[in-house]
Formats: sequence, C-alpha cells, structure tokens
Amino acid sequence: MIRIIFTQIFVLFMVVGSLEANSQNKILIINDFNVGPLPKVPNYSENQSWAALPTISDMADLLPKSKNVMGDNQAKAPADVFYIYPTIYTQLPENEYTWNASTEDQKLNAKIDNSAIKNQATVFNGSCKVYAPRYRQAHYSVFLTKDSVSAKKALDLAYSDVKMAFEYYLSHFNQNRPILIAAHSQGTLHAIRLLQDFFDEKPLKEKLVTAYLVGMPVNDSMFKNIKLSTKPEEIGGYVSWNTFSNGYFPDYYKNGLHKSQLVNPIIWTNEDIFTDYSLHKGTVGLKFKVSPQIVSSKASEGLLWIKKPKVFGKAFIKTKIWHFADYNLFWMNVRENVALRVKNYIE
Repeated sequence: MIRIIFTQIFVLFMVVGSLEANSQNKILIINDFNVGPLPKVPNYSENQSWAALPTISDMADLLPKSKNVMGDNQAKAPADVFYIYPTIYTQLPENEYTWNASTEDQKLNAKIDNSAIKNQATVFNGSCKVYAPRYRQAHYSVFLTKDSVSAKKALDLAYSDVKMAFEYYLSHFNQNRPILIAAHSQGTLHAIRLLQDFFDEKPLKEKLVTAYLVGMPVNDSMFKNIKLSTKPEEIGGYVSWNTFSNGYFPDYYKNGLHKSQLVNPIIWTNEDIFTDYSLHKGTVGLKFKVSPQIVSSKASEGLLWIKKPKVFGKAFIKTKIWHFADYNLFWMNVRENVALRVKNYIE
C-alpha cells in the first residue's frame, strides 16, 4: 500500500517528464565543443521551426481540466508572449550532434511539446498569443561540465537561435503589440540576454508587460532599468522564483541562488511568510488536471520554499528540489497574474 501511494504522488509531480527525470541521469559530454558538426540553423519563416504559434494547432493551445480555467484566447488576445523552453536535451546523444540539439530531431521535439509546451506555455494562452521557437538548445552537460569554454560556446549557439527567432517575431508577428517574455531554466538564461539586448534601456522596454524569469537565479544587477516587480499588478519589470522544500538549501546555493531576487507566485510579493492554502489557485498535475489549495509557499533567502503539498500520502513525498514543477505548482496563480498584468498594461 505504501508503495502504491508513493507511486501516485511521484506521478502527480513528475508530469513535466524530461525536465527532471532525464536530467537526473547526468549524462556528461566529454568531447570538445569544436569536435563534430553543428545542427542546421533553424529557418523561422517555416512553421516547423516553432514549437508554438497562434496561427497553428499545437500543444500551447491545450487547457487543463478545470471549471475555472478561462479558455484559449489566442485568437483575440491583446498581448504576445515569447516563451523559451528549458533543457529537455538531457539524454545520451543519438546522432552526430553532441553539445547542441537539432531542431529537426522529431523525437526530442515531441518531448519538448509534451512537457514544457504543454505544462508551461499553456499558462499564457488565456491572455496572450503564444510564440515559442525551437532552438538548438545546449545539452544538460553545460550545467555539469568543468569545460567552461565548451559550455559557453554551446549556450551562445543556443542563444543565437533565440535571438534570431525574436528578431523574426518582431519583424513579422508583433505589429507593435505588448510583449511578455517567459522562460524556464536554460530558457531563462537566454531570456535574460534577450532582455539585455532588446529591452534594457531600449525603446522596446515600453512594450514590455512583464518577464517571467523562472528556474534560474536572477537579480536587479543583471539589468540597468528592468527591476523585480513586487506587486501583482506591476508592469515593465520581471518576476522570478526557484522552488525547494521548506528549509532546504541545495549544494549549488552559493552559485547564485544566494543573491537571487524573487517573488512568491501565490501572492506576487517577496514577503518572508508562508501563504494560506486558500490563496493557492491550482497546481496542474496528474492527467493535466487543476488541483487548488494544496500549496503554501514563501520567499526566503533567495529561494521559494514550499511546505509539503496537501495531497493524499504527502508524508511519503521526499522531494527537496522542485525545479521541474516551478510552473506546474503555481499554474493557475501564474495564469491569473498574466491576465492582471496584461489588463493593467492595456488600461
């Protein structure tokens, strides 16, 4: 019976699939970045170079099971979101490419679509047209290797695609509309650079509704005039969080998390106090279903700490690092916050 209960809880919080499970394999690429061919450069004039576009049917159009989720409103949404997915390329390379994934890898694309696009990008379809480029993401090894030169080259290559996709988006899709930037994990590294290159002390800053920079350490020193938003309705800034079990400090805490500036995505302030469960609007978990009032969280010491989720068998939950569920845990709160900030920007 204990094993069955644990399995149910494990499945509930592993819905993001590859974001966590595969990364724990810790496959490490040992060859130099310059060895071997590079994947083909994506062509963003082609639909297949996008994981999500508002003009095609894709996983970003989905809605979880709930009576309280507003519909997919991309057809008439007043704003755009440019979403950058996290590291899904974690497995042992199965082709000639090592440090960076090919955007033509159909097996990997399916993993991206069924994990990150389904569980994260869908958050935004109630208030935004969703644009999510496929890019030659860097292998998970960039976060493990001591070969910092190869890691930087792989991340630079990945960012070059993200930048190219954003330039194409601006030229062909945006039409002077408000913009949200959203990302997770590796995607957030690229989103930070995107904000620096296109928004920070740039005219485009006036079009920035909010940046959701999730799953990586972020602080105000990374920007000149883009700051942490500490009120739920604020626009023009960024919000960020990294989720861990209450009181837990990861081994890599001193690598940047200790300097993180963050908000609690249940109340959108940085108060160091646990929220009431009644304020939690809903986690998206098992079978893509919304479960409300099961999470309590607080922002403390650069981390977002959560109590054990209020689910059956919670005593058997041993998870300390909730990185894989940074969006899922607060899915409905994020969705409602997106709507609020877009509304405030428009008004």
